[in-house]
Amino acid sequence: MEVVASIVGSAVAATGRLFCGSLYSMIKSTVKLQSELDVFDKEMRSLIVLRDDVKDQTELAEKEGKVIRSNVIEWLREVDELQLKVKPIEAGMVNSRKLSGCSFNCRKRYRVSREVAEILPEIERLLKDSSFNSGVFYPSKRPRAVEHNPGPSIQAQTTASKSLEKTMSQLYVDEVRRIGIWGMGGIGKTTLVKNLNNELKSASVKSLGIVIWVTVSKNLEAKVEETLQGMATRLYQRLQKEEKFLLILDDVWEKIDLDILGVPQPEVHKGCKIILTSRFMEVCREMMTNVEVKMEVLNYEEAWQLFSQIAGDVVGLEQVRPFAEEIVRECSGLPLAIITMGTAMRGKKMIKLWKHALNELRRSVPCMGGVEVKLYMPLKWSYDSLEGNNIKPCFLYCALFPEDFSIEINELVRYWVAEGLIDEQDYEDSVNRGIALIENLKDSCLLEDGSRDGTVKMHDVVRDVAIWIASSSEEGCKSLVRSGIGLSEISVGEFSSSLRRVSFIDNKITRLPDRVIQCSEASTLLLQGNLPLDTVPESFLLGFEALRVLNISGSRIQSLPSSVLQLGDLRALLLRDYFYLEQLPSLGELNRLQVLDLCATRIRELPRGMENLNNLRQLDLSRTHYLKTIQAGIISGLSCLEVLDMTLSAYHLSVKGEVEEEQTSFEELGCLERLLVLSVRLDRIPCLNSENVTWINKLRRFQFFIGPTANCLPTRHDKRRVTISGLNLSGEWIGWLLGNASSLVLKNCLGLNEMLEDLVINSVGCFVCIKSLTIASSNSSLRPGGGCAAHSDLLPNLEELHLQDMTYQESISELVGHLGLRFQKLKLIEVTRCSQMKYLIYCGHFILTLPNLEVIKVSFCDKLDELFSYHSRQKMYPDPVAPSLRILELKNLPKLRTLCRHEQTWPCLEQVDVIKCNLLRKLPFTNQSADTMKEIKGESQ
Repeated sequence: MEVVASIVGSAVAATGRLFCGSLYSMIKSTVKLQSELDVFDKEMRSLIVLRDDVKDQTELAEKEGKVIRSNVIEWLREVDELQLKVKPIEAGMVNSRKLSGCSFNCRKRYRVSREVAEILPEIERLLKDSSFNSGVFYPSKRPRAVEHNPGPSIQAQTTASKSLEKTMSQLYVDEVRRIGIWGMGGIGKTTLVKNLNNELKSASVKSLGIVIWVTVSKNLEAKVEETLQGMATRLYQRLQKEEKFLLILDDVWEKIDLDILGVPQPEVHKGCKIILTSRFMEVCREMMTNVEVKMEVLNYEEAWQLFSQIAGDVVGLEQVRPFAEEIVRECSGLPLAIITMGTAMRGKKMIKLWKHALNELRRSVPCMGGVEVKLYMPLKWSYDSLEGNNIKPCFLYCALFPEDFSIEINELVRYWVAEGLIDEQDYEDSVNRGIALIENLKDSCLLEDGSRDGTVKMHDVVRDVAIWIASSSEEGCKSLVRSGIGLSEISVGEFSSSLRRVSFIDNKITRLPDRVIQCSEASTLLLQGNLPLDTVPESFLLGFEALRVLNISGSRIQSLPSSVLQLGDLRALLLRDYFYLEQLPSLGELNRLQVLDLCATRIRELPRGMENLNNLRQLDLSRTHYLKTIQAGIISGLSCLEVLDMTLSAYHLSVKGEVEEEQTSFEELGCLERLLVLSVRLDRIPCLNSENVTWINKLRRFQFFIGPTANCLPTRHDKRRVTISGLNLSGEWIGWLLGNASSLVLKNCLGLNEMLEDLVINSVGCFVCIKSLTIASSNSSLRPGGGCAAHSDLLPNLEELHLQDMTYQESISELVGHLGLRFQKLKLIEVTRCSQMKYLIYCGHFILTLPNLEVIKVSFCDKLDELFSYHSRQKMYPDPVAPSLRILELKNLPKLRTLCRHEQTWPCLEQVDVIKCNLLRKLPFTNQSADTMKEIKGESQ
């Protein structure tokens, strides 16, 4: 019996311990429940407010004919789905607050707590992803019927003018739906259709509806799969609404399926016409063109006239002219060759130079199996004439990118520095040196501006010539270029030990050869843009022992092979958009590495050993949404670091007083003596004084995002930017930040009035660097309290003022009084969703005129009834308050009745947009406006 009792007692005790342990865990969770519910409730409310705001923006954008970005659509879908998940939890939260402490209720509260803990990270991720730095819609405006397309005129070229005249006449023949313009590369097909486009813009020409221009190029298939198929339905529906339209397809290399593009067939949509340009007559036939126009080379007289125009008066010199005439003959009437040669010889009077140029053109050309090879020689000569250290290999490097590809200048300079083509100066000096080289190549007509700011590209014929030059071993830059041609696998037979550069950019490669590739001389290997690629075999890189540049960005690879660590000469390792990469090996052995790009990877921590990269100059950790750990000493160990970019990273640097010892702190960055460019996120404002901000003063560019949700859209003055969001600023001193910043953003901050008063009282002087000020999502009125107003302008160089979601702000003048603002250099005012604002500025004692104001944008201010207000006793006809105003945008202002009570003349006005301002009856037009006005938008009434 004692034994049984002992066993039973032990069992009861064990069961009791298990029960108590379980109960303790549940009680512990329920104790924390209230704080978790508060956080959950606050975060969810913030997310819904953001969702509603983004929806408002997208709805307005769609009404204006703009296309919403796909990532915005996806984000809205995810928020809506999350809201459905959250509804049952919110119901449980309501019940949990009513429940008593019984065991049954404890279990319910525990379940709710667990569900809240699971859903919170998802809410936080969506909040982080809500910044949409590029905007919610694609930036292209709704097109005018015909947009002007810059390009040289062909009026003086009889041959080309006849082709243009023929094409124009055929456009107005009802039976002709498709017109093909064909001829060799560089002959002027694109120039002809640009001239045709601009002719259609003329008011004297019968309208063909809207004109849509698409540059196709060789890599159409990849572009269609990756970007166009998803838009095809929407484009089709949009074009069906057009009564008439003309589609220009430039540089077509093979038959295009119009259905895949989303273009209605011309035989079905009777208002549709298509013009295509191609090098091949066969492509025109496959596209079922009704009329084909062959582009002929220029005759000698036209060629001479074009060459003389480009080369200048020097061709008229008696001793120069014979050589110039022979050079023109060698160009065989090809406009691109003539322009390139004319540019190279412009202003040169030395006879030896002309003789040398002619001799080079007449050199025999290796057979390439094509009829255009002889025409490459003028471009080859232009290449041979390049002068300057390493400019030739820099030019050939540009041919590694796909046809018609806009190359980021910063990326290109990275490659050039890593290859040793640009001297190892500091980051900004390297970029400036690279830009100088690029301008030299543009002046030689060998490069041109890309489709976006900060990019360049090659004409397709120039690229063909560069690939032809680089395919020979003479130049020491022998290259294998297979970029943008739709490859699914790599042929081992194409590699050789003499190759210096290898490019397989933007293909569909699914796997790499699982063997050693003998490329012992190769210094560059570019594999970016192969999304299906999911692994790099261990042996593949072993034969690339001389690599300086390795780019495997934009693939599905989950881990790097250890063979990467044997690339002892590697200078640049680019793993951008490596969406599946969660863990890095220790990279400490790559002690010559200068550039490490980990942007948009899923890494969770930086590995120990990275602090040994004592030659690393650029570290890109932007958009690392999963990065949680950077151990102390890793960043500070990078003694040569010049650029640290952590924009939109999940990692927040701690500041003094809250530092976890094992984590990297903001103050730790002060020991990086060579740091020039910095973008980081901080939890709160660091407590710094004039002595320990010396290292910040040395930075050439910085972005500090301070606070839990400190992300914001860019402005023009982001070179030195501070964004503070979601913090209580009362008692905080930000003077040290303002002394260095060019742009200040205050978003969703409490204690603004107190902070501004502190600024006014304690500031020794003004903040001359600030050029842009943004205040958003504030419940403060910003009225100066207790007579606390600045006696002088604290922001004398302010050029941009942005106010958004200011709940109690009645006018900008309230801020003027606080900071003593005079706005003498202000160029832009933008105000949106300020529900209590009645007027923009009170024109009186402080401000009589805004002499440099060029842009006013006001939207969604329900109570605004005038822009500029005056004291009733003020003189009746003051000078114009904004004499330099060029752009006026007024949207969704239901109570706006007048721009100003007094008559105003704005002589420089160029653009007026008035949308949903139904009480506004008069716009600021005068006889002077007719000379300057370029665009007026608004409802017909």
